[in-house]
Amino acid sequence: DQAQRFYTPAEVAKHDRADDLMVSLFGKVLDLSELVRANRGLLVQPLIAAAGTDITHWFDDSTHDPCTYIDPETEIEVPFTPMGRFLHCVPAEPDAAWASDVETPWWKDDSYVLGHLTAKTRRIKLLNMLSRQETTLEVCFEETLNEIQRRYLAFNAHAQSYTWKRTDSKQVGRVLDMRKTLDENGVKDDTPEFDQLKDRKSTRLNSS
Repeated sequence: DQAQRFYTPAEVAKHDRADDLMVSLFGKVLDLSELVRANRGLLVQPLIAAAGTDITHWFDDSTHDPCTYIDPETEIEVPFTPMGRFLHCVPAEPDAAWASDVETPWWKDDSYVLGHLTAKTRRIKLLNMLSRQETTLEVCFEETLNEIQRRYLAFNAHAQSYTWKRTDSKQVGRVLDMRKTLDENGVKDDTPEFDQLKDRKSTRLNSS
């Protein structure tokens, strides 16, 4: 079974515990559960606190190392870690416990990378013509229909046996290419319309 390539922010957010810990960083999704298990103590607490979120702002855009600043007292460049010093980050002051033999810090170690954070999410409605069951999915803009179909398996175990079609004003029952994305199949992103309808409903409810 092909590994999942793209993740939505909502998917990452579900993994927000020390024993099930994901973060996103520079567009990649990392699973740090094993890292935390292997390194108990204060230095993993910032990671646990940030579980399920994007931590790109912890790091410098050009070096991809932790952000730094000039300490006004020592006038030395030190890591900027307002959330607390974290694992593999150089201490601001000399520390006998500091292990300087780490070849690859976790934030540059590709073994923790699961896939990529989507650049954009979109919502689609799927209608099973046999059961008349309608399902709304949030999917990644970059995913092919084969990948979206795997997401749909959680709602319909027989999804892979169906032929996927798009009914629109141009053509009725147009068969879709499962190797292509929704965009490449000419399926318009209706997410803005979903949001507008939701906002209108909310306004009506609030004004009544």
